[in-house]
Amino acid sequence: MMAASKPVEPQSGSGIPRWQLALLVGTPIVLGVGAVYLWNRSRSKGKQGKKNGERKTPEGSASPVQGQHGATNQELENMSPLDRAQSAKNKGNKYFKAGKYEQAIQCYTEAISLCPKEQKGDLSTFYQNRAAAYEQQMKWTEVIQDCSQAVELNPCYVKALFRRAKALEKLDKKRECLEDVTAVCILEVFQNQQSMLLADKVLKQLGREKAKEKYKNREPLMPSPQFIKSYFSSFTDDIISQPLQKGEKKDEDKDKEGEASEVTGSSGYLKAKQYMEEENYDKIISECTKEIESGGRYTAEALLLRATFYLLIGNATAAQPDLDRVINMEDASVKLRANALIKRGSMYMQQQQPQHSTQDFNMAAEIDPRNADVYHHRGQLKILLDQVEEAVGDFDECIKLRPDSALAQAQKCFALYRQAYTGNNPSQVQKAMDGFEDVIRRFPKCAEGYALYAQALTDQQQFGKADEMYDKCIELEPDNATTYVHKGLLQLQWKQDLEMGLELISKAIEIDNKCDFAYETMGTIEVQRGNLDKAIDMFNKAINLAKSEMEMAHLYSLCDAAYAQTEVAKKYGLKPPTL
Repeated sequence: MMAASKPVEPQSGSGIPRWQLALLVGTPIVLGVGAVYLWNRSRSKGKQGKKNGERKTPEGSASPVQGQHGATNQELENMSPLDRAQSAKNKGNKYFKAGKYEQAIQCYTEAISLCPKEQKGDLSTFYQNRAAAYEQQMKWTEVIQDCSQAVELNPCYVKALFRRAKALEKLDKKRECLEDVTAVCILEVFQNQQSMLLADKVLKQLGREKAKEKYKNREPLMPSPQFIKSYFSSFTDDIISQPLQKGEKKDEDKDKEGEASEVTGSSGYLKAKQYMEEENYDKIISECTKEIESGGRYTAEALLLRATFYLLIGNATAAQPDLDRVINMEDASVKLRANALIKRGSMYMQQQQPQHSTQDFNMAAEIDPRNADVYHHRGQLKILLDQVEEAVGDFDECIKLRPDSALAQAQKCFALYRQAYTGNNPSQVQKAMDGFEDVIRRFPKCAEGYALYAQALTDQQQFGKADEMYDKCIELEPDNATTYVHKGLLQLQWKQDLEMGLELISKAIEIDNKCDFAYETMGTIEVQRGNLDKAIDMFNKAINLAKSEMEMAHLYSLCDAAYAQTEVAKKYGLKPPTL
């Protein structure tokens, strides 16, 4: 687990935006594995060429059919009103292709006025063609008006809906744009890259805007004890997470009201450490503050512990000054400063500032070259940056310093597996799988080894064995909610067993009602089942538990995608296929 709570997904992988996924499979415990469609398995590749093209041209032939262009006044009088409208449209198309948009607009306007009102299909085409000409002139309001007329006449008119979506985006009307582009994606069965890219872009913008506002005003929330313990277990050289040392701790043989309790009582930091051992996490920040404000002996330690808990409750703004102070304390322990650099580096990664993150990790390695935690956490950063070879080098360094580090061994295997899998190298994939077998044999008590192996096995469609690995994880860590979510997703991918999948994810929420990953996954499944209101409720629960602004933005994107589908269903009766 990276030091700033939930990890960022790697940039590589499936490349499929998560809002568009029918169901997430293989979402990371530590690092991203990728994801697959359930309901859109049989994608038609033959359609891609045509569908990816830019929709710029009006509809209808640019060269009019015989007798419809250059007709004499007498011939025009003999034509039906619809034929005369078609003739005007064809003339407009010629002007459009020649780049004479004003003349094209005049012709389309004539076609609209001539067309009988009951000819809805033709009339909608004329409006859409005039919108295409207005689009070339960047007259976005007129584009929207004409596309709206076209859609009113023909509610499933993909060209008009998409053109209106693009114009709405230009006018910064993201919500309306999203509804139109969602309708287009559903009508095109998620086959058109252009409309999907626009949907992804707008969802990300909406997500970022909402998250920025919400995150600023959010109530800090302490994660579950299981999450906190799991977080601290990813460090081995972390002074602040070690149990109270001799001399700090109360002597069991002394009277509890005596001398030792006075020592503990005089230090806010030592009290905070005591609360940590008792899992009384809510009191830690205030006790550290007492130590800092009194300028106590453990000021550096208190700053680092307070910053760590600020990060855990998702308050990076408060954490950063504390981390900065520790890093700049020349007389502080090197271990403390290196730990602060790891945590600030991980925080920067969550804020999508990889350059700052890399600088912090490199500085940590410089000042404390024999600190295994630096290489372990930097290795994870390199995986996220898709620098697998460098990641493996860092994991090797960590293993050299701490040969008993099961976590680093498992993550090295996982890094090698991802490299082989994405590089389509079957012999290296097998070598990595053998490596996992070796790790679980040598470290049978490391739950993370089984979990990462299970993700690789799922990728390889070895579902039965993956299920066994998740069972091992549960046996070792029965209170790890995330494992239940993964096992639930596996049932869906393996057996299409919706009931079992939902039961396991519900169990995860029962174990840890602060597990945002469980609510997010439940929401994604409910979208698939067509229960959009329930999905939105689940996403909102996950949003309230999000530990970073970036994570919150992603969840808002999922929520907005579900909301847009409810609006599209109401307006046009359109729904994607359901499980």
